[in-house]
Amino acid sequence: AVLAAQAAARYTPDWASLDSRPLPTWYDESKFGIFIHWGVFSVPAFHNEWFWYEWKSRQKQDCVDFMKSNYPPGFTYPEFAPDFHTSFFNPGDWADIFKASGAKYVVLTAKHHEGFTNWGSPFSWNWNSVDTGPHRDLVAELGEAVRSRSLHFGLYHSLFEWYNQLYLADKKNGFKTQEFVAHKVLPELYNMVVKYKPELIWSDGEWEAPDTYWNSTQFLAWLYNDSPVNATVVTNDRWGAGIRCKHGGYYNCDDEYTPGQLPKHKWEKCQTVDQYSWGYRRNMKAFDLMDLPSIIKDLVKTVALGGNYLLNIGPTADGMIPVVFEERLRGIGAWLSVNGEAIYATRPWRIQNETANVPVWYTSKGSTVYAILTARPSIPVLELLQPVTASTTQVTLLGHQGPLSWSPIDKAGGLFVLLPELPQSPSQVWTIKLDGVK
Repeated sequence: AVLAAQAAARYTPDWASLDSRPLPTWYDESKFGIFIHWGVFSVPAFHNEWFWYEWKSRQKQDCVDFMKSNYPPGFTYPEFAPDFHTSFFNPGDWADIFKASGAKYVVLTAKHHEGFTNWGSPFSWNWNSVDTGPHRDLVAELGEAVRSRSLHFGLYHSLFEWYNQLYLADKKNGFKTQEFVAHKVLPELYNMVVKYKPELIWSDGEWEAPDTYWNSTQFLAWLYNDSPVNATVVTNDRWGAGIRCKHGGYYNCDDEYTPGQLPKHKWEKCQTVDQYSWGYRRNMKAFDLMDLPSIIKDLVKTVALGGNYLLNIGPTADGMIPVVFEERLRGIGAWLSVNGEAIYATRPWRIQNETANVPVWYTSKGSTVYAILTARPSIPVLELLQPVTASTTQVTLLGHQGPLSWSPIDKAGGLFVLLPELPQSPSQVWTIKLDGVK
């Protein structure tokens, strides 16, 4: 019914109309996705994915020293591209890992701020993955593998490019001219959508210019009305300076954003496993990475507050997902295989969290409430103050056979739950399922 209503609606190129579009339901139900930052920046694999800009424009000392120590004088960033050879890239292997993680959608960087496209864009001559480097259409290959495993496929796209001459000319003109938008951004976006039919467009690189420069509302009206993905596509909020957290599909607001309380609008937290970079870093260390319990707790908190969780990994230039990232993803999948019903297709409950004797985050599905414990209780009796029980209330522990004994705290609500020996879990997070509570 929602899809039929969307198909019938015609959106006009203004935020009031575009913001009225219902978010396709697949997105909210998915809850968990994988973000992939992969490009020419994966070749130096130093500092972070902003390496080109940090080296050339900001002249960060560690980047300057890295180039001086490892590359000949006069070496330019585009010379890294031939080494983006992706020799070991097997899209099926990647998709198997993503499927095993329990993620429901995957978002690949089709083009980051360096301007290099991971497909043979006709508007990025000799600066794309078909003309140089891998000589492969990375977007097509990964998209096919991901979709064949019943996962949704999305694409990240940066509006601006640090060193594109058309962009720099428009910028010099105070964005009064739109040569870059007319000849590069929009034709490339249309090409990307028509060719690969992404179900999610993760826009970025918008902040230097207003949405009127980017012609964002015109593009989104076409996307929602006439594109081949008009009924299913989801977008974020990065469509021009000052637009974040105000307009668009769902809201990202800022990288690694977490609201203090339940927002009124659907949102997504993008978080990277390597806390110092979104792209692969050759010199990352174990203590730079989020451990599994931290990731699971972050996922749980995000979903309890109504958000989706988009977790980022950076593959290597030769096309491998570093084993430590794979280990994290498979660990999440192991936890979700037991606790997934407390995550997927849930809704925030009337109370999001409490801390009577351990931190608890709540999610709900119909008349079922899930109390997710993010620490092991010190005693075998769990105190939950918020649920209001009835004589028919049933209490279970996901992954444990049989009902748990419980008793009400008082007539106003709350219950004591007698816990069994909690199973050892690398995640240190457990779920109590409450049927028939208010």
